[in-house]
Amino acid sequence: MSELSGALKRSVEDMFSHVRVRGEISGFKRVASGHSYLTLKDDRACLDGVIWKGTPVAFRPEDGVEVIATGRLTTYPGRSRYQIVIERMELAGQGALMALLDQRRRALAAEGLFDRERKRPLPFLPRRIGVITSPTGAVIRDILHRLEDRCSTHVLLWPVAVQGEGAAAQIAAALRGFAQLPEPPDLLIVARGGGSIEDLWAFNEEEVVRAVAASRIPVISAVGHETDVTLCDFAADVRAPTPTAAAEMAVPVRTELLATVRELGLRAGRCARRYRDHAAERLTAIARHLPPPDRLLAPQRQKLDDLGERLPRGLSSRLAHARRDLAEAAGALRPNLLSSKVSRGRERLAAVRLRPALINARIVEARDRLGRLWRLAKQLHPDRPLARGYARIEARDHKVIATSTAAKAAGAVTLVFADGRVGARVEGGTRAAMERSKPEQPTLL
Repeated sequence: MSELSGALKRSVEDMFSHVRVRGEISGFKRVASGHSYLTLKDDRACLDGVIWKGTPVAFRPEDGVEVIATGRLTTYPGRSRYQIVIERMELAGQGALMALLDQRRRALAAEGLFDRERKRPLPFLPRRIGVITSPTGAVIRDILHRLEDRCSTHVLLWPVAVQGEGAAAQIAAALRGFAQLPEPPDLLIVARGGGSIEDLWAFNEEEVVRAVAASRIPVISAVGHETDVTLCDFAADVRAPTPTAAAEMAVPVRTELLATVRELGLRAGRCARRYRDHAAERLTAIARHLPPPDRLLAPQRQKLDDLGERLPRGLSSRLAHARRDLAEAAGALRPNLLSSKVSRGRERLAAVRLRPALINARIVEARDRLGRLWRLAKQLHPDRPLARGYARIEARDHKVIATSTAAKAAGAVTLVFADGRVGARVEGGTRAAMERSKPEQPTLL
């Protein structure tokens, strides 16, 4: 069986070593190894195909796309099937490319990636500009020359392939990589020279479009010539018709900027001088309506002279009053008078000085008086009669009931004895109580 499969494989490869087929892609899948498998079909037949890793393809294959595949037929003995090993693949005509482009544009637009609200303004004077393009083409030289002519700035180049297999992945990785730098640029330019729609197809890939829309840094899309339009142009914040135009949009003209600054400086100087002249004119006009300074200061000068004349007289009068007050107070400050007052104070202090014997006598007298008062208080204590058989009648609020009328009104009372309390109820009047208290009369037989 192996010999038969090998002979069949050699026969097919010798006979169909170079074929070119046209069909619609179906069941496309890319495995972890990097190889891709698909099926090409038309209205009457289908053909399995394989694209080995590293085979250049100008676009990303998708189901439903009509393509022209060039390669060789071979067999796969493990499944007894024949397939085409694709060495080159291109879209089947300009119409198919445009249909695929329009379909992808409408799908991405429905997600809002092209909305005007997402567009951000470009920085006026970026300090660093990131450029994503091929390092060997004329595009990067045109951008650098235009930036040097207008306003020299720092440029960071991220070299990428701008067409062919893997170009879209490199461009998307560059867009994400610039945002992750420690000092990211202030503006990005995605640029490429002109070419056919196949050459520009990398900028129509969904991966690139999504990376442009998700960039945190404003992006200028400068892909192709003015008539070339890619999906990257729709997703970018600004579309430039050419890479040179992108450089012109990125920075202002330094000489024009300096001229504008000088002009604004001159205008500011003229405004300041004009404001100063107007203020001087207003001051002069107002000064003409004011009286002369001598006339304004004459009353104050006269008042100052008057106060200057009155000051010596006031000081002399105040000094005379102070001397008189001192003379009056000096009479009461004689040494003999002070000595007499000190002696009288000592005598009063000696008279009121406390002696220990007198203090002890007063303490004994106070203790006896306190003892008598305590004994009297014990005799008058309200609970003392209870020990002799008496009881105290209290109402519910613990108030003492002293009359029968109050007892009748209370109804329920509490009898307080020496050893506790007993509740009681008042019933009937005085006469009923007396009748119940009479002894029963003896009965004669």
